[in-house]
Amino acid sequence: MHIKQFAAKYNLSTDTLRYYEKEGLLNPSKQDNGYRVYDVTCEQTIKFILVLKQVGFTLQEIKQLLLLEQKPTSDSCNQETVQLFSAKIAHIEQQLFFYQQALQSIQLTQTLMAEGKYAENKLVIGSLIEDMYNKLQEGSVHHETT
Repeated sequence: MHIKQFAAKYNLSTDTLRYYEKEGLLNPSKQDNGYRVYDVTCEQTIKFILVLKQVGFTLQEIKQLLLLEQKPTSDSCNQETVQLFSAKIAHIEQQLFFYQQALQSIQLTQTLMAEGKYAENKLVIGSLIEDMYNKLQEGSVHHETT
């Protein structure tokens, strides 16, 4: 399929697909007239990219995994992949812990607000926000935009 159909199917812009191609993440074949043709391999790759992006992998990490996938299976290749996944697992666990604490804080705040006790608990609510901010500053959660 051509770029417009492929982009529409995966709810992406053609610019995004061209960027992924430029970065070496996606490799459509090209016809003599220059049109890109996206095949089953491209579809598998874009699904891989979209899923990993959703769980927090950066495009650089995804590219590294795609490059590792192209290498022959070896102990060093497996170790490199395991290291990358281990680092990502640790990062996601940190995020989960942070968001669990944030959820509890927000639920407590909601309860206090619903009971009409905001004024008397304003300091408690402010303390919850201050604590969450401090955890962000400690580097326990990194927000990536790639």
